[in-house]
Amino acid sequence: MSDFLFSEAAVRLAAFVGIFTVMAAFELWSPRLERPEMTGALKSRRWLANLSVVLISSLVLRVVFPAAAVGAAVWAQANGWGLFRLAGLDPLVAGLISFVLLDFAVWLEHVASHKIPILWRIHRMHHADNGFDVTTGLRFHPLEIVLSMLWKAGIVVALGAPVLAVLIFEIVLNGSSMFNHSNVALPQRLDRVLRRLVVTPDMHRVHHSTIHRETDSNYGFNFPFWDRLFGTYIAMPRLGHQGMEIGLPDYRGALTARLGWMLLLPFRALRRR
Repeated sequence: MSDFLFSEAAVRLAAFVGIFTVMAAFELWSPRLERPEMTGALKSRRWLANLSVVLISSLVLRVVFPAAAVGAAVWAQANGWGLFRLAGLDPLVAGLISFVLLDFAVWLEHVASHKIPILWRIHRMHHADNGFDVTTGLRFHPLEIVLSMLWKAGIVVALGAPVLAVLIFEIVLNGSSMFNHSNVALPQRLDRVLRRLVVTPDMHRVHHSTIHRETDSNYGFNFPFWDRLFGTYIAMPRLGHQGMEIGLPDYRGALTARLGWMLLLPFRALRRR
């Protein structure tokens, strides 16, 4: 099991470094928005804080839940658990269904993180970022990462999701989060086509608007059709991408890029949204 955990972590780390490098370079080459929060000293401060959070979250997760979702799939397989095994489903079909259902589970978790006050306390650290770039897609509180992994692991065990499908889903989820939070300029025609299949940066940026109605939209990470299906899709921010304000109205300025402040935010009182 320890050898497996090491190899699984190595594969995910290699994928993370590769995707992050590509998206960071893309942002430099073709930025969508050029704002103080996304350039110069403020960008460096944000990047340091956001990357520090992902490092802390990764370490906490490996201590609290070292097997993660892939390990849960290995355990379920070894013990014969899961609906797909009871049904005798073909592994390829089971893998495809698992990927889609896991994506829906993550979408549902994201909606719950906005609707349930105690979960919003934790999730708001992600939305408090005044910028929007590849590091925003990594800015999740350690508590949120652990809770999310427990939720996904429960789904994996209940379904009996194939190990390879879970590993691919985890890599794609991490990669899509970096992609759809990235500050990259895609041609409008390409964006219109892509957002029929995947969540694009222009689509997800709406979700990071300071306008409450827009924050409560476009929850998807991988697939865009959950928002269309459940009526939470908004095509464009009211003020346009160049005019929209990013973040939360109550938390503005350099304070939001301080690591200590970010980690303590879930324990601060909620304000009326």
